[in-house]
Amino acid sequence: MAQEKRIQDYDSLYSFLRHYVDFMVKMSYRDLRYVGRERLPKDGAIIYAPNHTGTLMDALVLLAMDRSPKVFVARADIFKKPLLREIFTFLKIMPIMRMRDGIEEVKRNNETIERAVDVLRDRVPFCIFPEGTHQTKYSSLPLSKGIFRIAFQARELLAETPLYIVPIGIRYGSFFRFRSTVRVQIGTPINVGEFIDEHSDLKQQEQMGLMRELLEERMRESIFYIPNDEDYEATYEICAAVVSKQREHLESEAKYRQMRGMDVYFEANNMTVKHIEYLKRVNPEVAAELLTLGREASAMRQSEGITLKSVAVRYPIFSRIVKLITFLITLPYAIAASIASLPITLLGNFIFKRFKDQAFRNSVRYLLNLVVWPLVMLIYTITAFIAAPWEVALPITLLLLPSPFAADESYRLLRLMVSDYKLWRNKELRAKYDRIRSLMFEDR
Repeated sequence: MAQEKRIQDYDSLYSFLRHYVDFMVKMSYRDLRYVGRERLPKDGAIIYAPNHTGTLMDALVLLAMDRSPKVFVARADIFKKPLLREIFTFLKIMPIMRMRDGIEEVKRNNETIERAVDVLRDRVPFCIFPEGTHQTKYSSLPLSKGIFRIAFQARELLAETPLYIVPIGIRYGSFFRFRSTVRVQIGTPINVGEFIDEHSDLKQQEQMGLMRELLEERMRESIFYIPNDEDYEATYEICAAVVSKQREHLESEAKYRQMRGMDVYFEANNMTVKHIEYLKRVNPEVAAELLTLGREASAMRQSEGITLKSVAVRYPIFSRIVKLITFLITLPYAIAASIASLPITLLGNFIFKRFKDQAFRNSVRYLLNLVVWPLVMLIYTITAFIAAPWEVALPITLLLLPSPFAADESYRLLRLMVSDYKLWRNKELRAKYDRIRSLMFEDR
């Protein structure tokens, strides 16, 4: 009798499709960067513990980090239809119950835990989003118990094999804009066995509580973290307003001098958050004025339809000139690409209306480009080769191939140029940002 295939077992079709899936993930972002991969343990089993802000894209971004297979879990309600269950199983995703599903349903997680332990026994990385649900904020949510139950049970069954929980911070440039940026930082791993041995005098529930605190701390160290309180929006606005100035301060220090792009912005934003918290303690009056300005600027900016990209730009005049020249040079191709990708755009807009949660927009766009765009291109290719000689049809087909990405990039440039103009015209708003920068740096 043939042995039942396990979710972590090798699948030739899955392995073949991974190349295409990973390529399309990378095409979905202007910049995709992985930081700290040298921290990944080589001597044991791994449980990945990423923050959760981008729905399906979080898993895909993590999957594309390397060629190793990975097994994921997702909320159980999406497995109810047999066809979807088959698809998710093929994609190496297992169901997990959440407390909102009811206590009786949660008890069924024992089967998931046993399968997860079996995955780890085979040294296949297992990924669970310990926050349990996603939120489109640069913050964090309380961690659920599932990851710790799996870790403790797996540790008992893995004998001499070390087991690690690896915190991962995923930071998107935008939660809702396709072709944004994403930075993935691997945090400091937790050796589960060593942690348990160090706290052997405690009961298991107490050990889990301490491990939860440690994982929360290390996850926050790996992300752009703003406390999710009444000052969140104001703090986020201040971070964007001062990031360029903060970057100059960082680059004056030797240890930050070699940093570029998203890395230096990551450090600059976290430094701003820490400085605001510091001002709250030592100079509450300045902190209060700063946060008030942040709230006022945020409300004014959003009412004018100005993006934070315009606020955070380092060299405004140079940036505007480059955007304008690039837009004008690429405009003819952008128009053709926009027309060619119209089926994707229209279908996407139709589907977006069915989702109340805008965090799914990028996942939908990714899936449309992954599945629908090749079918559209097949129609275009057949039509081109029927209507024109191959010498003409071939270059036309090749030029149309990246149309969805080219159209998005052109729209992004146009949107940013309009935003830049609105900010330049709004003297009151610019004055608020100038005051914010003055308050942030007056004591440095």
